[in-house]
Formats: sequence, structure tokens, C-alpha cells
Amino acid sequence: MLAAPVNLAIIAITCLISFAAFSNPRLIERFVLWPPAIRRQRQYDRLLTCGFVHADFGHLFFNMFTLFSFGAAMEQAFRPYIGSTGYALFYAAGIVLSALPSYWRHRNDANYRSLGASGAVSAVLFAYILIKPWSMILVFAFPVPAIVFALLYLGYTIYMDRRQTDRVNHSAHLWGAVYGIVFTIALEPRVVLHFLDQLAHPRFGY
Repeated sequence: MLAAPVNLAIIAITCLISFAAFSNPRLIERFVLWPPAIRRQRQYDRLLTCGFVHADFGHLFFNMFTLFSFGAAMEQAFRPYIGSTGYALFYAAGIVLSALPSYWRHRNDANYRSLGASGAVSAVLFAYILIKPWSMILVFAFPVPAIVFALLYLGYTIYMDRRQTDRVNHSAHLWGAVYGIVFTIALEPRVVLHFLDQLAHPRFGY
């Protein structure tokens, strides 16, 4: 098992806060991304705290399982460049930067609320896919090459974000993924050539 103490700490903290919020509506209301509180009351911390509360156990489990599956590898990959603390900052920035487009789009909508770690988790996942595009990702128990999953996921996310017919914050998923890719390339530009080489030489595996 990969040594990734910061990733495990993020999962533990997110679970503790989310579980506390499940039985404390006032806590969830204070942490959730709610545009009027940011605009009028200057509660900018909500751009970060929204990533530590979840709608229900299923929402929490899906995000934390994905983070557990891919976060350890990314913490280790980033460690030589920015250390484990840098990985924590990368994750925190993923929450904030993936939430900003949603805030801006809904800045005048008092009925809009968003919560969950999906944006930051997407950042971690897509950084991983950039490094290992042919690794296999389980999608509803079916193994799918990571690069294929990425293309389908981005297409679906863009389509659903434009439709806005459900309560899922697809914008956070999209911008989290973009942030994860851009950050990784900025950190190590050679990853682009590595990615292209990997695409040219498929090696399926986990």
C-alpha cells in the first residue's frame, strides 16, 4: 500500500465533518456554498468548506472511495516536487477553483447551494489519468481504460452542465478536472510527452 498520510488525513477529516453535518443542519448550512453569504457577508471560507460536507452517505462514500483509490499515487507523485504539504494545498485549491465558476454563475441566485468534494476529487483523478492513461478504472464494476473514461466523463459533464436538469454540480467536476491537468503540467511539463508516449504504447493494467 502506498504511503500517503496526507491523503488519508484529508479523507478522515472530510468524513468526520460530513458525519457531523448529517445530524447538524446548522453546520451544513454554514459550510455549504451559498452565493448570498459570500457576496453580502464576505464568508469567502465557504468556497473551501463546501468541499468538506456532503449531501448523504452515498455522496460521501463515492467521493472518498475515489480519493482513496487515486490520491495516494498522486501524493507520492507530487511529493518530490512540492512535498506532501503541497499535495494538501493542491487538493484545497481544487475545492476552491472548481467552486468559483459555480459561484460566479449563481452569484445572484439565493436558492442555489452546492456541497461536496467532487471538484477536488476530479482534480486528483485527472492528474492521475494524465500520468497513467491506460490504467484500468472500475466503472460500475466494469474495467475501463482511464483515457476512455476521461473522454466519456468530460463529454457527459459538459453536456449535463449545459442542460442543468439535475442537482449535480457538473461545473465543479469539469473545472476540477481541468485544474488537475493544468496543475500537473505546470508542475512537470515533461508529463505532456510522457502522456503522448503512453497513448502511443498502450499498456493496460491497474
